[in-house]
Amino acid sequence: MTIKSIHAGLAALLSLGCAATSARAQTGPIHYIVPLTAGGPNDTVARLMAEEIGREQGVTIVVDNRPGAGTVIGTDLVARAAPDGNTILQTAGSFIVNSAVKQLSYDPLKDFAHICYMVETPQMLVVPASSPYHTIGEFLDAARKNPGKLTLAANGPATAQHIEFEMFKHAAGVDITFVPFPGDAPSVVAIMGEQTTAALFDYSSGAGQIADGKLRALVVGVGKRLAELPDVPTLAEIGYPDLEWVGTLGAAAPAKTPPAVVNKLIGWFSAALKAPGLQTKLAAYGLPKGLCGADYTAFLTKQLGQFRAAVKQAGIKVE
Repeated sequence: MTIKSIHAGLAALLSLGCAATSARAQTGPIHYIVPLTAGGPNDTVARLMAEEIGREQGVTIVVDNRPGAGTVIGTDLVARAAPDGNTILQTAGSFIVNSAVKQLSYDPLKDFAHICYMVETPQMLVVPASSPYHTIGEFLDAARKNPGKLTLAANGPATAQHIEFEMFKHAAGVDITFVPFPGDAPSVVAIMGEQTTAALFDYSSGAGQIADGKLRALVVGVGKRLAELPDVPTLAEIGYPDLEWVGTLGAAAPAKTPPAVVNKLIGWFSAALKAPGLQTKLAAYGLPKGLCGADYTAFLTKQLGQFRAAVKQAGIKVE
């Protein structure tokens, strides 16, 4: 037997071994880890995706809620899971934010294979119906004339909303006092009670109050105007095209998951996001995004850089 034939035989064996490894991947149910409690938008979107993919691909996907430590517990679990395609993570805005403000046991860029950015949840700046500010221009003019006197309620501190608002303050050259609340619902209560000048939260959290005329939206943080708020401008339209206020719902797998398995998952999620029935259901929680694979990784990389710069600029304490 020649050296050449031995090398050829070894190459064939290695090829068979790789094929066998890929074939063994994703045996049994897929565990879809949601690092938050059941019932919220993240959990609901994960369950809708699991149902659609399970039905169309003939696989069993079990949604498993693992809340705690601001999503760190569930995220760390997936980072350390076997990279076989049997465990995936539902990511939220905290997936990147936590890395900008905390010392973590995992790296959101290096320790995960990014599947898809599925849904973006539009956020908006609102004021009470009784507010003297009818446009974002009037609001910002008042902020410039009265540094530190205007207040804004939002989820915080050290959350995506907090950091995004600090980026906006810096870009607009205004001093507005940030008032942290533990979630969108308390922020809605605060602004309804006129405890703050304005508030920033997801569109879905205050849509009912806007429809009832109790709140007024001044600007939305997504790339185009919302069909439900056709008269409300976007950040880009008022002069800040590089800023966004959006909640991000995505999916990721452990970093060393075989590329063939990651590509299969990307295909499954991409197909599900294009299903008309699912798009209708997802519309209640945001706008279907469908940014997958390397494009999703690039988005996360850019976002992390922006958040770290904003944290430093605002002097937000890193834990």
